[in-house]
Amino acid sequence: MASMLAMNYFFRINLISRQVKGFTLVELVVTLAVLALMLSIGIPSLKAAAQSIKLNAVTNSFVSHLYMARGEAIKRNSRVVVCKSADGQSCTSAGGWEQGWIVFHDLNNDGLRDAAEDVIARGQALPANFRLTGNLSVANYVSFASTGGTKLVGGGFQAGTLMLCNQSASGGEGRQIILNAVGRTRVQKIPAASCA
Repeated sequence: MASMLAMNYFFRINLISRQVKGFTLVELVVTLAVLALMLSIGIPSLKAAAQSIKLNAVTNSFVSHLYMARGEAIKRNSRVVVCKSADGQSCTSAGGWEQGWIVFHDLNNDGLRDAAEDVIARGQALPANFRLTGNLSVANYVSFASTGGTKLVGGGFQAGTLMLCNQSASGGEGRQIILNAVGRTRVQKIPAASCA
């Protein structure tokens, strides 16, 4: 009987010890390895997604100012210009669009803001390492006539492409902002390598 009690006691202790919850060292190492693998795959994807969101935000800000200028030109039945501006008051021909821009009512049709001309809106400088450059016809300003079409100061139609990219990003993507002669704007994604 004593041996039966001892065996019953041993069986209960063995049963209780098997019910204790926990991880073995092997299970813990395997779990950590799988977690590390998932993070190494997921973090670069998150960085790329964050980069794309920033590019979209900057693109949308600039394009919305172009739309605003076009609408104001039609509403005022007069020329409205978007130009590069470092100080938010006057136009500049130095540097790129990343320094900021202004939208103004160009009363004398010269593409430069004079003291008597109203500033309608201001675009802030872009985040560090972002570059926004335009080809020759849109390098310094975009001018909308009263019809909503784009016109150079000299009277010719104005169409061009602006390139937006993040210089610090390795690989990834950029944006092309394409402006046609009737004042319509479209945006397309491009590889960052082609965004200089």
